[in-house]
Amino acid sequence: MTRVLLVEDDASLGRTLAERLVKESLDVEWARTLKDAHAMLPNGPWDLAIVDVMLPDGTGFGFARDVKATTTTPVMFMTALNSAESRLQGFEIGADDYLPKPFHLKEFILRVRHVLATSRPVRQVAVASARIDFGAMTVESTSGRTTHLQARDCKVLKLLVDAAPRVVERSEILDAAWGRDQFPTERAVDNTIVRLRQALDDAGGELIRSVRGVGYQWSGGAQS
Repeated sequence: MTRVLLVEDDASLGRTLAERLVKESLDVEWARTLKDAHAMLPNGPWDLAIVDVMLPDGTGFGFARDVKATTTTPVMFMTALNSAESRLQGFEIGADDYLPKPFHLKEFILRVRHVLATSRPVRQVAVASARIDFGAMTVESTSGRTTHLQARDCKVLKLLVDAAPRVVERSEILDAAWGRDQFPTERAVDNTIVRLRQALDDAGGELIRSVRGVGYQWSGGAQS
């Protein structure tokens, strides 16, 4: 079942949204504070996090950064903060949608459906040498060795798999995995690819192919 983490401090609105999401056949966990949300986050994997920005014990922006840094979960903000600066901050964090309050319940559901349809995470990919589990952020080799991926490495691998057979430029990888507010070099991407190839037993670059002067391409494996 599709799992949704809802973070909303308003009791009436939170209850209404949670009940409506359940009617959509979604498995919903509702957190009213950032403390509760952080406690629930490890109970994933989550298919979507819906996050209010203004919370009694902090900002949803900070929580979303933690989500993006440690998981591949898409994030949808909902907030009364509808200035251009706030929206820009949300999207720079990596938001998949930004819904201003007040909103119509039907629009809320349509936005949720859209994010789930376009951002539904690939759970597993099987290749000859290993099985990738994006939910658990692990690679299990055919010899039984399990490698736990760093969150950013997992995000890069997922980007390559989702984009296949398209070649992904280094600059796109940097924007997606590091963000435009950070300034790593393209060497950081190359180092990530080295670690991923080690995890995948892909020393020859048959699964993650280098395209000279451009970037990298995922060349193997079926989604499941």
